[in-house]
Amino acid sequence: MSERQADYRPQATVRSILAVPATRRKMVEKALASDADGVFLDLEDAVAPDSKAGAREDVVHAFEELDWRGRPTLYRVNDLDTPFFYRDLIEVVERAGERLDAVLIPKVERPEDLYTVSTLLKGLELAAGLETGKIRIEAQIESAEGLTNIDAIAQASDRLEALHFGPGDFAASLRMPQTSIGTMDEWDAAYPGHRVGYVMQRIVVASRAAGLRALDGPVADYRDEKGLRKSCLLARSLGFDGKWCIHPAQIETVNEVFSPTEKEMEWAKKVVAAYEEANAAGSGAISIDGQMVDAASIKMARNTLEIARSSE
Repeated sequence: MSERQADYRPQATVRSILAVPATRRKMVEKALASDADGVFLDLEDAVAPDSKAGAREDVVHAFEELDWRGRPTLYRVNDLDTPFFYRDLIEVVERAGERLDAVLIPKVERPEDLYTVSTLLKGLELAAGLETGKIRIEAQIESAEGLTNIDAIAQASDRLEALHFGPGDFAASLRMPQTSIGTMDEWDAAYPGHRVGYVMQRIVVASRAAGLRALDGPVADYRDEKGLRKSCLLARSLGFDGKWCIHPAQIETVNEVFSPTEKEMEWAKKVVAAYEEANAAGSGAISIDGQMVDAASIKMARNTLEIARSSE
């Protein structure tokens, strides 16, 4: 077990992460005033090619001038295979590195991708007089190659904090027909299971093995609350810590689903209390409401309580 794996704790403070175009100042201000646990400024999909260079300035101003209300400052660069990536990193870190907490890297396909990012960040930190390793990395898995290499990617850098699932680009990578990103569509009826359930589980497993957080991707139709809730429940059932939002209207549902219910809390408190009582009495056998409780149940109960505490 790695040191990072041993130190892993659920971080429910990132139940919801709201994506917002870096170029839309009013949207950024609204996002930061919302109840989202996390916010990231996007330089990739949400910004047109002709506006990408200027959008870096918007990121710097947002970090320097706006109140992030205790949230980590985070922005998404363009992927490494574009002509925008290196300037996205250099210009923002050189000007706002002291205020920057993390960079989200899209379309990560090889561990070498994160090595490249980490090496460039180290040079920028040294040049700016910042602590080496200060700026963290979060990575998106969005392709067949990325999933194939996910275990190596998850272990590629000590800077890495989280893995994110990109369902739209992943479907495109597999040439998988899809009409609605993040929710079930007519194509799902042709398959007896969930078409990306395996992909999502692999992301969670790799994340947990490396001591990372795992974030599910967005539901594109922000008006579909029912579809969003179903998507959240699936992701949480697989072990994801939280989910992307692309509109403030999605935040409440995401925060609700990724928070322990009253029933879960009651059960967790019962389990922990019974364990402590049995331990004090020197007994190894625990039974609650007719069910035997083992060591795995204790771990799950403590995880639930930890999630609830960090959500407060």
